[in-house]
Amino acid sequence: MLLINDLSFFRNDVKIFENLNLSLIDKQIIQIKGKNGSGKTTLLQVILNILEAKSGEIFWKGKNIKKNIFNFYNQTTFIMDKNTSTRELTVIDNINLWKELSSSKLSSDQIFSLLKTLDIEKYYNTKVMYLSSGENKKLELTRLILEQKKLWVLDEPYNHLDEASIEILSQTFLDHINNGGMILFTSHFKPNIENLETLNLS
Repeated sequence: MLLINDLSFFRNDVKIFENLNLSLIDKQIIQIKGKNGSGKTTLLQVILNILEAKSGEIFWKGKNIKKNIFNFYNQTTFIMDKNTSTRELTVIDNINLWKELSSSKLSSDQIFSLLKTLDIEKYYNTKVMYLSSGENKKLELTRLILEQKKLWVLDEPYNHLDEASIEILSQTFLDHINNGGMILFTSHFKPNIENLETLNLS
């Protein structure tokens, strides 16, 4: 379980959010909504210990994440709204790098099948700098399957995706929570996902 108690964050003495509470359990997916500037991305960064909260506590499996940070990170995949791939490397070079970092057990055939599902297998040996925004987003999302982590945290995962890719991502979300996973994501888009819960920061 991910548990957030009375979380507050201020930037230059300006309140971004205050006394926020949230719990996320196995087989649960929560969408964080809110207008631009409401603190959606900031909240994810505080939860992930990238930014320091002014007050409040975050617990992972019953322990404060500051005392459990390596276990927390070991079971979390974070997909930002910015590319983490290396532009000068090819698609497969980036995937192999992520695979090594996460000790992924996916085979080459499974990876190619994943790229084919996302309709980017044709860019297997293409440098990332030549991909479109949508293709870049699809490449980033391969990390969800590559890393095989319990908790998925995503910032605007539906940005730049076409209709077919939106359906694939939503189904991937459903498959993950049906297998006991947990998902927390921000988005202005309302996906068609059964039992989707929302937290509105506005």
